[in-house]
Amino acid sequence: MRGRLILLLLVAALVLLPLGLKNYGIYLLSLWAISTVAAMGLNLTLGYAGQVSLAQAAFVGIGAYVSALLTTNGVDFWVALPLAGLLCFVVGLLLGFPALRVQHHYLAFVTLGFNVLVFLVLRNEEWLTGGSYGVSDIPRPAVFGFATDRPLAFYYLTLGFLAAAGLALWLLVRSPWGRAFTALRENPMRAASLGIDIRTYTLLAFAIGSALGGLAGAFYAPLVEFIDPTPFHPAASLALLLMVAVGGSGYFFAPFLGAALVILLPEWLRFSEGLYLMLYALLVMVLMAYCPSGLCGLWVRFQARMRARGAGLAEGGRP
Repeated sequence: MRGRLILLLLVAALVLLPLGLKNYGIYLLSLWAISTVAAMGLNLTLGYAGQVSLAQAAFVGIGAYVSALLTTNGVDFWVALPLAGLLCFVVGLLLGFPALRVQHHYLAFVTLGFNVLVFLVLRNEEWLTGGSYGVSDIPRPAVFGFATDRPLAFYYLTLGFLAAAGLALWLLVRSPWGRAFTALRENPMRAASLGIDIRTYTLLAFAIGSALGGLAGAFYAPLVEFIDPTPFHPAASLALLLMVAVGGSGYFFAPFLGAALVILLPEWLRFSEGLYLMLYALLVMVLMAYCPSGLCGLWVRFQARMRARGAGLAEGGRP
């Protein structure tokens, strides 16, 4: 009951908070919602299935360019959106094959190389992507005939997108598929002995996580209304990985908290002027050093300690 009440309060805050913000603040909240969906895809691949990926920014970039190129050529956004997700699903499925042969840091290098390849294609193939000049004048979609060209309207659209993606992932991780992903992460050999098809679930983890990245990218393009290759540099994949790690890899709410910390915290620290990046880096280092399981892990430890204290008080109060 307490958890549901906290969740309702957070939802109410997300709905009401932008009403008192200026356009830049609303933009940051929209970016947080989109980044959370991309981090959710990486959390599925890494946190649940245990497959290290440094290519999530590449899928965000693929989705963004599919959305931008189609919508600027007259295709409706609601047609471009599933196409972006489907293309990233297929590419992620293909990228999953190296995961069947290599593991851990070797797999990280393979996916990092893929991200570099995608970045170079986006930058150099000007006939398709516009190269360094990018794609401009990306239109924002309409919903049931209502335009979302204003920042607040588009924020509520991204918030609905985040809610839909979160619900879908919530149902997935609590399904037999989700339990199979977790078993694959914990002990692949034991999972195979239980009849879990490691090959199939490894590929699915990459494909579904990549599709979420592509869908996030499809929303990112109309948010900024201009894209070039820079936001999809391999460094962006490290930022998404940081979101998952700081939030707590393998916890459902990790991307929500991690994205808030990575995107919003630097803005909140700008009062320190030139020191804000140093303060931000220091806070992240301290968190990772003292709580490797992230913010969600810290909350779980706090709850366990409170339950233990409550049990100790109850035991001590018995005659």
